[in-house]
Amino acid sequence: MSTFLAERFEQNRPHLRAVAFRILGSASEADDAVQEAWLRLSRSQDTAIENLGAWLRTVVARVCLDMLRSRRTHREEPMDEQPWEEPIDDEIDPERDAVLADSISSALVIVLDRLTPAERVAFVLHDMFDLSFDEIAPIVGRSATAARQLASRARRRVRGGSSDGGADRARQREVVEAFLAASRSGNLAQLVALLDPDIVLRADRPAVESAAARQDRGAPKLAPEIRGARQVADALLGRASAARPATINGDAGLVWAPGGHPRAVFRFAIRDGRVAAIDIATDPEYLRDLEIVMDDSPYS
Repeated sequence: MSTFLAERFEQNRPHLRAVAFRILGSASEADDAVQEAWLRLSRSQDTAIENLGAWLRTVVARVCLDMLRSRRTHREEPMDEQPWEEPIDDEIDPERDAVLADSISSALVIVLDRLTPAERVAFVLHDMFDLSFDEIAPIVGRSATAARQLASRARRRVRGGSSDGGADRARQREVVEAFLAASRSGNLAQLVALLDPDIVLRADRPAVESAAARQDRGAPKLAPEIRGARQVADALLGRASAARPATINGDAGLVWAPGGHPRAVFRFAIRDGRVAAIDIATDPEYLRDLEIVMDDSPYS
């Protein structure tokens, strides 16, 4: 490893720390991710990296994505510090101070923790560091369009965090279970009453394509985006009847899981006791990143 390359790495270190810290929420884990990037650079046989900064950022983001997924699998938090708290150093490190100065509020952190790892990475890289979706796509292993959808879903949840977060978990579950009961009973009026007049329903491409294939068997039409309580109710009536209540990334939702394997999720945003937004997803890669706990419920 040449001295010149090492110096260029050090020039990029503050930015890499900033990226890792905002994705992971832990200064120590951020340092680990940056160190891993250095190790990979030192082992790299490619001596003609055209844009070292972009290459390193991609490596750090991928390492962070793996760390988030591992964190979900093992359900562990860093032991040496609380998440999103700057560590106290005996000596002031101007470089570290520059990285961590623009801290993120605890309210936002709570919402970020409810995102899937891929959503979180896409949101942070695009909305906080202005990366294009063409750049984000290979990091999260999706197409540019899918990366845009990840960031969009994350943004909706972040923006709705302050309004939706006030509803306690029990009330969320009550609304979701009432929604499921109305869907199963075919009670259109009851279902409409549970929906905010300005509700928006969004479905990913696999869900829309699957619904289109079943339309000849009487399945309701599903579009990528539907707005309005009556329109959403018409599209959803009976659609969730086979789903079961579940906790999805900490929020009340519904999951269709034939044979115990999640095939579709319904994620809800609740506002003032009504459903303000629903996301339907069937993309296996997206489902893989979710933390799903099936609930014991009278409707399950």
